[in-house]
Amino acid sequence: ESVLQVSEFYPHLCRCLRVLSVCLRVPARTAMDPSEVEFLAEKQTVTIIPNFSLDKIYLITGDLGPFNPGLPVDVPVWLAINLKQRQKCRIIAPEWMDVEKLEQIKEQERKEETFTPMPNPHYMELTKLLLNHASDNIPKADEIRTLIKDTWDTRIAKLRLSADNFVSQQEAHAKVGGFKFNPVETRNCRCWLTNQRQ
Repeated sequence: ESVLQVSEFYPHLCRCLRVLSVCLRVPARTAMDPSEVEFLAEKQTVTIIPNFSLDKIYLITGDLGPFNPGLPVDVPVWLAINLKQRQKCRIIAPEWMDVEKLEQIKEQERKEETFTPMPNPHYMELTKLLLNHASDNIPKADEIRTLIKDTWDTRIAKLRLSADNFVSQQEAHAKVGGFKFNPVETRNCRCWLTNQRQ
């Protein structure tokens, strides 16, 4: 019996179709829905240690595998979570998901007036997904969750302050440079600006 069957990908396929239908139904949107952002995050790769053998899987997005017990292999997050839920693998935390590195990022974010680069554009979504589904595989999961939340809160406070300053100065447009927002931060900023300009 094959470890991976088409029926096992069905939930992910349904989710893809839901996201696609939302995109097609609302043509003039300027912000992504949270489920769309999470869907994009699930395309990021993560390393797993499988406990099964399987030849390469040929998907439209690229080849995955081969899978050999005890040998690390990179797979999309959606597949890693699927395999983890069925106890077919152990997920290795991304390199940036380390307490010391996250403490440095948090402190730098607090000290700087501007935004600091984040270790991954989907750091919030990946943290949520991996800690919800594989916290037993990630050392110091609770500390990581707290550090990410603290960093997120600091960034959101900066975003709100920037949006308030922008609106109070009655500017018509602004340019953002030197850093990148993640998709959720961009969505929040758009919502605040839209609400305050009305």
